[in-house]
Amino acid sequence: MSDTPRHPRPLSPHLQIYRPQLTAFTSILTRITGNALGISTIVIVWWLYAMTRGGADYELANWFLHTWVGEAILILSVWGLWYHYLAGIRHLIFDSLHGLEIATAQKLGWACIIGSVLLTGLTIYLI
Repeated sequence: MSDTPRHPRPLSPHLQIYRPQLTAFTSILTRITGNALGISTIVIVWWLYAMTRGGADYELANWFLHTWVGEAILILSVWGLWYHYLAGIRHLIFDSLHGLEIATAQKLGWACIIGSVLLTGLTIYLI
């Protein structure tokens, strides 16, 4: 047995032919948005707490939320909420054993991505 020649084998999945799937991307994005929403919740709670204290505390929190960083956090939070909501609906559909075909799963993935961007734009427009 030790006399048999060893042939180098490719890594699995082979890195030169592997193409990331949309379902993997949407799954990773769901985890990222879930964690990011936790962080943005802390920022919003800080702002609400500063509002109850008033004075310099509120002015600092309000100033931060009106900087480009604060506004980016708020806009991305709105997008994260919509994406996470739509991905949750998608998973409810999957849990009912519907939409598990590759073509349907890809359509639902694109629906989550495009729908969350459109709903974010609509929300920002209405606010």
